[in-house]
Amino acid sequence: MRQAGKIGALQGFASGPVARQAAATVTVSTPGQGFTDITGAVEAFRAQSGIAEGLVTVFCRHTSASLTIQENADPDVRTDLLTALDGLAPRHAGYVHGAEGPDDMPAHIRTMVTDSNLAIPVRGGRLALGTWQGIYLVEHRDRPHRREIVLQGLGA
Repeated sequence: MRQAGKIGALQGFASGPVARQAAATVTVSTPGQGFTDITGAVEAFRAQSGIAEGLVTVFCRHTSASLTIQENADPDVRTDLLTALDGLAPRHAGYVHGAEGPDDMPAHIRTMVTDSNLAIPVRGGRLALGTWQGIYLVEHRDRPHRREIVLQGLGA
């Protein structure tokens, strides 16, 4: 019989009304397939919003690019992730949809298995990311694009 893990008590519990909300859109130019670190832009939005406790959401308005929170220390991790995505959705797999080129349908599949939105808690005036976490826009198309990212903040 498998034993269940132990869950600790809640720490730092806080409750209160939503006193602020903020919204903005940022355009990110990508160099083509790969990861673009947008952590700084999200944190700048959080700082400008004045939200010290709450939530920031990040939404990508495209179906062939996505968002992820991932390792920010070793770039080999991102290289290996791209290799894994290439194996999952190869460029020339005989897809029916191909009007925009051989990289379009694989880009849609890669977006489906990653995500188009993220929710990041804000604690103590900072994004509550782990030590080795960064926020990335993942470009799944081969050529450069301009991608719109919608940011929303709620909190106090």
